[in-house]
Amino acid sequence: MSFSPKLPHAIAAGLFASAVIAGAARGEPSPPQDAVVAYDVRVENAGRETRLIFTLNACVAHQAYVLDQPARAVADLPEVRFLIDPSQGAAANKRVAASQPHGRAHARANREPQAAEPPALSYRFGRLAPGKSRIVVDLPGPSEVSASCIQANGAAALTLAIKPTDAAAFRAAAHAGADRQAQEARAQMEQADATAAIPPGAADAQKPLIVLDPGHGGVDAGARGRNAVEKNVVLDFARAMAAPLRAGGRYRVAFTREDDRFVPLQERVRIARKLGAALFVSLHADSLRGGSDGVHGATVYTVSERASDAEAARVAESENKADSAAGQEAQEQSGEVNDILFDLTRRETRAYSNIFAKYVSERWKMAATLNKNPRRFAGFVVLKAPDVPSVLMELGYLSSPQDAADLASPQWREKAAAQAALAIDDFFRSRSEGTAQGDGQSDSAATGQPAQRVDAAAVQSAPAEPRMP
Repeated sequence: MSFSPKLPHAIAAGLFASAVIAGAARGEPSPPQDAVVAYDVRVENAGRETRLIFTLNACVAHQAYVLDQPARAVADLPEVRFLIDPSQGAAANKRVAASQPHGRAHARANREPQAAEPPALSYRFGRLAPGKSRIVVDLPGPSEVSASCIQANGAAALTLAIKPTDAAAFRAAAHAGADRQAQEARAQMEQADATAAIPPGAADAQKPLIVLDPGHGGVDAGARGRNAVEKNVVLDFARAMAAPLRAGGRYRVAFTREDDRFVPLQERVRIARKLGAALFVSLHADSLRGGSDGVHGATVYTVSERASDAEAARVAESENKADSAAGQEAQEQSGEVNDILFDLTRRETRAYSNIFAKYVSERWKMAATLNKNPRRFAGFVVLKAPDVPSVLMELGYLSSPQDAADLASPQWREKAAAQAALAIDDFFRSRSEGTAQGDGQSDSAATGQPAQRVDAAAVQSAPAEPRMP
C-alpha cells in the first residue's frame, strides 16, 4: 500500500527551510546540498492501521522489520539527516489523536459509536553508523509493519504502516528480524575496531590507554532536557576531557565513538578490552521528570551485582536499555566463568574501579557540583569488563537549570574535565606507588598534592561488592 505526501511544492519548501533554521538553533550544521534530509514527521490513524510518515527531500531505500522483547518496528535506511526535533517522538500520541477525523466530540455530535482511541505511539530516529540511519517505533503489542516511499510535489513521503497481527505471526516475524540483525552484526565485527583508533607510535605503546565512552549516540539520543540532548552533551565533554590527557603526554586516549553514531553496549566493552585499556570512563547525563529541578550534581557509579539504592537501580535499568532504544536485538551476555583466577582478576578490577571513583569524586568537587549521594553502584552492562577498571559518570541532570547551564558552557567543561584528568593522574600514581612500594618515582607535580598510596595486598583482598562511603 502506498500513500501520497499530499504536500504542495510551496509547503514542502517552507517546511524544509523551517527545519534547517530549527536545526541551526539546536546547534546542528546545515546539511550538504546532496544530502537526503527528513524535515517533517506526522502520525495518522486509519482504522486499525497507524501510519508514521516522514517527509524527505528524496526517496530512499528502506528495509522494515519487527523485533520483540520489547516489541518494536525498525526501518533501516541509508544515511538521512533528520532535521526534526528528537523530542517529537515522545509526544506522538497527541498528534495521533489530533489527526483523527472522528474524535470524541465528533462522535458525540453525530450520536455515533466512538471508535477506540489508538494506542500511544513513540518513536526515535537518527544515525546508526556512517552511511546508515534508523527509525525505531515502540509497538503496543504484536504488529506487522510495511514501508513505502512515494515522491511527488517536490517532496517524498516515507511511510511506516503498522497494524495489529496475531501473536504467532509476530513471533515468527520478530525471529526473522533478529536473524537479520545477527547476520549483519557478524559481517560488521571485522571492521568494528575502526571506531576506536589509537594515535600511532611505538614509543607510546607503554603509556596507559584511557578509553572514554560517550554514552548513547545516533538513533539513541539518551536523556533530554532544557534544549540539550544527552548524546551531544557527553560527546562534547569527552572531547574536553581528552584534551588535557593528551596534552600531558602521559596517556594514550581512545573513544568508543567520536561522532554521532550508535555503538552497542557490549561493543563498547569489547573495544576497551580489545585495545588493552588501563581505564574505562563512560560518560552520561541524567534527566528527571515532574518537579525534580532541585536534583542536581554529578554521580560516579561502579559495577555491582546489586544496586546501592533505588536511584542507582533506576539509572542502571535506564542505561542498560540503550540497545533496545536503538532497535537492536538483545545480545546474549557471556556467562560467568567459574574460575578462581578469573574471580581474583574481577575482584581486583572492581577494587581499582572503586579507588578511581573515590579520586574522581574528590577532584570533581573542586570545580563542579556533586550529587548529595555522589558514589553509587549497580549492574551496568557497560562496566562489566572483568579486567578493565571502569566507572560511569553521570555528569549532571539535564532537568536541572544549574546543571544544564554548566554542561552547555565550554568554560565549565574545560574546568571540570581538567579535574577529571587530574583524578586519572592520582589513580595511576597510586597504582605505581602501590606496586613500587613508594620508590619515589612518581611525578607529584602533576597534581600539586601527593596521592594516597594503595596497598596491593589490600586490593587483592578487597570485597567483590563495593561498600558505600
